[in-house]
Amino acid sequence: MSDTGVALVTGASGALGAACAKVLDAKGYRLALHYTRNEDAARKLAAELTNESVVVGADIGDWTEVSALAERVAADLGAVSVLVNSGAIRRDGLMATQSVADWAATIQVNLIGAFHVSRAVLPAMLRARWGRIINVVSPAGLIGSAGQTAYSAAKAGVMGMTRSLALECGRRKVTVNALSPGFMLTDLTEGVPDEVRASFADRTPIRRFVTPDEVARGVELLVDSAGITGQVLSIDGGLSIS
Repeated sequence: MSDTGVALVTGASGALGAACAKVLDAKGYRLALHYTRNEDAARKLAAELTNESVVVGADIGDWTEVSALAERVAADLGAVSVLVNSGAIRRDGLMATQSVADWAATIQVNLIGAFHVSRAVLPAMLRARWGRIINVVSPAGLIGSAGQTAYSAAKAGVMGMTRSLALECGRRKVTVNALSPGFMLTDLTEGVPDEVRASFADRTPIRRFVTPDEVARGVELLVDSAGITGQVLSIDGGLSIS
């Protein structure tokens, strides 16, 4: 398989991150697989890939750790040309009772973390005059979600960052887009009450959850197309229009 370049997937130890990594591996990319806590899952994924890969751990909410991660990836694999910002946390709660620490942590990882990783790899993309940044967002950032004010605010912020960064980078052939999955049965949604899960399925025109593999197909489209930038691609079974 030809060497297409280097792709970094944050949150690669999760179901969606892993599915995105497999799509990029099939396209010939060497993979940097990021994890925060579940190193075993990231290493298991690495063993399943065809191309060269490296497993890297970091708290994406910490700029120092992200800088070190980017330096290691560059040293081991080369400059990153494709970034999928899939790392995320969920700490739900009604704003009136949620702790300030949980609200801030959600913003720190989901919004500032996406900035950290993008900022770390963007200069090399601009120098190379080619790159792809794909930020995983959520319908919660488009239509809101009770009990998720922090998560909704973070994902809406990432969408705004996506559009503005696309304007900054387009002349150098770096595209920046957002990928918005619907409700999926993953570790991130573990603990969501059954009645809430059922309500999401009922609100979706296709009357079922989407799968990580279905969502990851969007990565292939956004990597291949030079004409799509500053957009939010929703693969959510129609949840965001219901």
